[in-house]
This record gives sequence, C-alpha cells and structure tokens, in this order.
Amino acid sequence: MTSLLVIIVLVLLAVALWQLTKIFDLTQVGASSDDSQVASDNDNNVQGYIMFGFLAFIYIFTIYGLLKWGNLALHTPASEHGLLVDNLMNITWVLIFTVQVITQGLLYWFSFKYKGNKDKKALFFADSNKLEAIWSIIPSVVLAILILYGLYAWNNIMFVDKDEDVVEIELYAQQFKWTARYAGQDNVLGKANVRLIEGINTLGVDMSDPNSQDDIVVTELHIPKGKKVHFKMRSQDVLHSAYFPHFRAQMNCVPGMVTEFAFIPTYTTAEYRELPFMIEKVANINKLRNEKSAELVAKGGTALDPYTFDYLLLCNKICGASHYNMQMKVVVDSPEDYKKWLSEKTTLAQDIKAAAAAEKPVEGDEPTTDTTTKVKDTVKAVIDTVKAAVAKVAVK
Repeated sequence: MTSLLVIIVLVLLAVALWQLTKIFDLTQVGASSDDSQVASDNDNNVQGYIMFGFLAFIYIFTIYGLLKWGNLALHTPASEHGLLVDNLMNITWVLIFTVQVITQGLLYWFSFKYKGNKDKKALFFADSNKLEAIWSIIPSVVLAILILYGLYAWNNIMFVDKDEDVVEIELYAQQFKWTARYAGQDNVLGKANVRLIEGINTLGVDMSDPNSQDDIVVTELHIPKGKKVHFKMRSQDVLHSAYFPHFRAQMNCVPGMVTEFAFIPTYTTAEYRELPFMIEKVANINKLRNEKSAELVAKGGTALDPYTFDYLLLCNKICGASHYNMQMKVVVDSPEDYKKWLSEKTTLAQDIKAAAAAEKPVEGDEPTTDTTTKVKDTVKAVIDTVKAAVAKVAVK
C-alpha cells in the first residue's frame, strides 16, 4: 500500500511540473522565441553534455551495484561441475562488462564529438568493408568460443555412463510440492504413470513392476557426498523446473516426459555451514531477523526463528499462485549417514500394504457406524425395489 501511495504522489508531482511548464510558456507570450523546431548549436552542446552525464551515471551505478549487492551472489559451489559452470559464467561476465564499458564510452564520446554544428557539414559514405568486417568477425569469433566452451561444459555435466555407479532418484513435481522416489536396493526405478495414481500411491508407481517393490518415497531429499546422483524428473500437471542453486543444477520438469540431470555433491550440509563465507552470511541474516523480530514483538507479534542454512530444491518456473512455496529441503550426508537414513525408510509397497490393512476391518469387530449406515441404506434400497416390482405386477 505504501508503494502505491508513493507511485501516486510521483505521478501527481509529474503532472504538476508539466502544468507549471505550460504556465511558464504562457507567461512568455510576446517575448522573442525560437519556434523553428530546429536544434541550435546551444541545444546540441546541452544534449552532448547530458549524454556525458548519462555515461557517468551508467558507470557509477554499475560500480555501486557491484559493491552494494555483489556479496548476494552465490559463493562456493557444492558440486563437482559447479566450478566449471562458475568459470563459464565469470568469463561471460568479464566479456559483457568489457564490451559494455568500451561500446558505451565510444557511443557517447562520438555523440558529443560529432554533435551538430552550423559550421560543420556531415560526411556521408555508403559503406565500409573494413568496419563491417571488424564488427562482424570479432563478435562471431568470441561467441563461437563461448558456445564451444559451453557445449564442452554441458556435455561433461550431462554425460552419465550406463555402467557408472550412481544413485537413482526420481523427482516428482506437482503444484505445489516436490516428492522424491529412491530406486532401492536394485537401484532401478519402477515404471510409473499418472493414470495409476490412487490413494497412498500419489506418484502413480506401477506396483506390478518387480523393480517397484523396493522403491522408497520421501518428502525430504537426502543424497550422499562424493557419489554421482542421477535424477529423473517428472511433472504431474504443469511445467516446473527443478533448481538446485548451490549445486549449479537446473532442469525443466515437463508433463508427459522424463528429463534427467546428474551431479556429485562435494560438501555435506554440516561442512557447508562451517565455510567462513556462510558463517558470515548466516550471522548477517540473523542480525536482520533480530531487528525485524524486535519490531514485531513491539507490535505484539511473534519473533522470527533464527535462520539455519540448508540446501534447497526450488521450482524455477512460475507454476501458479503458490509457486514461491514450492521447495524441498536437501540434506547432503556422509555416505555412512546416507545409508543409515535410507535403511530406516519403508518401501512404497510396505506403505501400501499398511494402508490397506488399516482400512480393512478386523474379524470379529463390530461394524463401524458408517458401515452400519451403508448396510441399512443398501437393504432399504433393495426392499423399495422389490415393493415397486410387486406393485407393478398387482396393477397388471
């Protein structure tokens, strides 16, 4: 609401200034003025200096932005391929900033140097093969190098050898939550189809497939440090995007198809929390939260809980009204802790059997009120049907 009021005030202020300029023009009636709409030398000089001012603004704001918000960028990657991704990104940033500084400087310098002057006549020439070759060949070579390097990085990241020892995990996306399915002891995910979704089987796993019998379904993702994790991704409804920011991994989840991504975690959650930059970052966040908590408590509200770092799986596609809330906690364990955690989980087959057993009434128990009511309704319906049939016969 405050932002809306500020915008309204700014709009009204702009309208007021516009009206003042009109009033000022009316006061100049009778005074000599240049209405030719042709720029004078003075106009050209003013425009030239304004361009220099705008150039200074661009450079100053860029430097200010880097100093002010540069620390908000992601820091140390938590996957093996993350260094390759960061390196490619840093090369791209350096090229972009270098080209921006040079081209913007030349653009505004030439605009000022060759501004309009009544004593100068513009020189026109149709083309320059030399200039066209320079500004065509150089960008083409640079872009070709970037693309080739990017393809090299992409192929290294996406390549998964069929015989490679990996952890197979399925990520299932739906509005607005993530669910993970582990392949179990056989390390092979069972078949699945959305048409098979029923009851506790919310992922549509084909339980007639032998590979499905040891699959494990969880809502908190655990992965082992130092081992390649191969993710297979599905979506139940709309386009989602599985985004692991600290692992530099992202892949779209498309309804009707399976997409894949793999990476090797290099830091456990506990190890990443102890990195110096993360300790400093968490301390700064908690400082801000403490200040906010003081305001909330003063107004009779509840204080915010202290922040603790955790890896997260996010959705990087705007998938609906609660898109912002679609996230899953990711825990990177040591291999030993990972095996222990996984061994404590029940399989989907066991969960389905337990759910079926819970719904089935125990022999000898009294029928529940709902069951009794259903039986009475069924008997009544049968009696009414018989009566109706007898009445028809009697009429005939």
